[in-house]
Amino acid sequence: MRFVTPAKFMIELKKLNGELFTLNAILIEQVQALPDTTITLINGKKVIVQNTVAEVLHVTKMFYKEIGLQQVYKQVGDQNE
Repeated sequence: MRFVTPAKFMIELKKLNGELFTLNAILIEQVQALPDTTITLINGKKVIVQNTVAEVLHVTKMFYKEIGLQQVYKQVGDQNE
């Protein structure tokens, strides 16, 4: 049996104090610059990070591609056009 580490299903970000942590990207509801980058999760919790909004969106997009979710969104969008 092969085990997959949880980090493979997460994105790596940097807290305001510089500490690296991983976050489940599927839980992200909203990303804002207020002026610090603030990530709101689907449970209402907010996480403030050093990363820019563009960086958070980029690593999230790469995560979705890795798990195949990016393709699902593209296919659904194509059907609506």
